[in-house]
Amino acid sequence: MSKEKEVTSFHSGDRSRAQADHISSFFNDTSVETPGYKQRLYELFSQIDKEFETLYLENCQLKIRLGQAPENSLNDFIKSPDTSTSIFNEIKAAQKKYRQQKWKSAFRRPPQRFVPSLKVGSGQNSDSSKHSFVRSFEGHQDAVLALATSSFNGHALVASASADQSARIFCPDSGECLFQYDGHNGAVNSISLMPDISTNDQFFVLTASGDRTVHLWKTSSLNESSQPNNSSEDDLDATSEKLIDNEDEHVGPASVVIRQPLRVFSGHSDAVVGAEFLQGGEQLITVSWDRTANIYDMENETVVNVLTGHDSELTFCSSHKTNKIVATASRDHTFRLWDFRETMRSVAVFQGHNAAVNSVVFAANHHIISGSDDRTVKVWDLRNMRCAIASSRFDSGVNKVGASTKSRLMAIPLDNRHVYIHDLNGNRIGRLHRGNSHTALVTSAIWSDETDSTNLITASIDKKMFGWRVNVKS
Repeated sequence: MSKEKEVTSFHSGDRSRAQADHISSFFNDTSVETPGYKQRLYELFSQIDKEFETLYLENCQLKIRLGQAPENSLNDFIKSPDTSTSIFNEIKAAQKKYRQQKWKSAFRRPPQRFVPSLKVGSGQNSDSSKHSFVRSFEGHQDAVLALATSSFNGHALVASASADQSARIFCPDSGECLFQYDGHNGAVNSISLMPDISTNDQFFVLTASGDRTVHLWKTSSLNESSQPNNSSEDDLDATSEKLIDNEDEHVGPASVVIRQPLRVFSGHSDAVVGAEFLQGGEQLITVSWDRTANIYDMENETVVNVLTGHDSELTFCSSHKTNKIVATASRDHTFRLWDFRETMRSVAVFQGHNAAVNSVVFAANHHIISGSDDRTVKVWDLRNMRCAIASSRFDSGVNKVGASTKSRLMAIPLDNRHVYIHDLNGNRIGRLHRGNSHTALVTSAIWSDETDSTNLITASIDKKMFGWRVNVKS
């Protein structure tokens, strides 16, 4: 191959080792009689070097604007004798213009908003006066995927579902684990509570699992489960051997492990990701990745209705507290409202999101809230669902939103581990403190309005559950 062809091959961009060796030998060959090629290559290298220099400086300047590098990070490079005067002047002028613009933006705010920001406790720290970390709820060995709360006759409970194939029920005031359910063979994806009105201190529990089933189980007496705390050591030993319904056993003085369900609801062909009691307590709804929702009769475990229409996997379901209306959310970017108040059911489809809808929950005063991977939360009025009445945008995907029944507040858990508090008008109220918060994606947030000390609980794939006290106006 001639030397002229070797140079042509170099310009074509072929970087193989063999050609690189040929090029190296070409430049080391002192017998070359055509130095014009060298001169041309030197000019090209000089232009490339200049372009790289300019690009590097622009990159440094951008990092300064984003706050990822100190403003003096360019000093050593700019003062280099190899830096061209024109580039030096351009960068210095841009830095000066940026500093001027930054101060103009700072003083553009109205005085009544700027002055208070100089006070101690204002700005980001002002959120700490609106909420505080109370406690953690321990026990799960894998991601906590869903939460539920309920209260009845003076008893308040917090329930959790986890990828460790268990569900747990805690006392929100003490953080103590009262019950643990180990009946599933797959991740527990959701949990729901309903008081047993025939007793004063027992609850029915629904858990949906990746094993394609939904289990109905029941807690024992809350009064009995707390009695061992005041018993002698001999009583504790005897209680630890006690069986509930001949299948369940006490583990420790306060935690009861339940392994057998009262009912098993099957029929889905893929993982079940949600289950809720319907108003009245005689039926339940389940949603699955098989793109269907099933309505079951609680007593005989049979499917009485199959809800179809979603074009992708379902992600969430919720039930109205006082009306026989249910909502289903899907990865097809929509959520649907199903009305069973009449013999002929009706369905309404809502297409207000641009990505998977991860939650849709009923709130106070005829409102419904939807959260999506499109990084938005939208509030809708059930009396006029043509368009959302409020919308909030975030910098990360939204997961299972919690709505307070006592106040017009919603807790919004995000993929980026933050949890925001907004009102139903879309106004930001605060953000949970990051110092004591989760270290990974927050899967769920839920309010415990009947609890004085801990009225908000959050869960994450970091295996943690945290309780918070948020100051709210009723």
